[in-house]
Amino acid sequence: MASLLDIRNMLALQGRMEASQLSAALHLSPSLVEAMLLRMEAMGKAARVEEELQNCLTGECKNCPEGKMACRREWWTLTA
Repeated sequence: MASLLDIRNMLALQGRMEASQLSAALHLSPSLVEAMLLRMEAMGKAARVEEELQNCLTGECKNCPEGKMACRREWWTLTA
């Protein structure tokens, strides 16, 4: 079972990662990784970074029937 330290180490090595990438790399459930990242965010150790959307200028692209929010990517990085 991975710990908060393992997640911190992965973020330190990769720079930034999505929760799904961390989940796959550490063989953990996505909900557990999300909970651990939220805990690290509350402790001030990790920060959530939202990627700028460049393909969804109108907010209604053909690939995302739910609109602009479905295309949003969320990355995690360590705080300084």
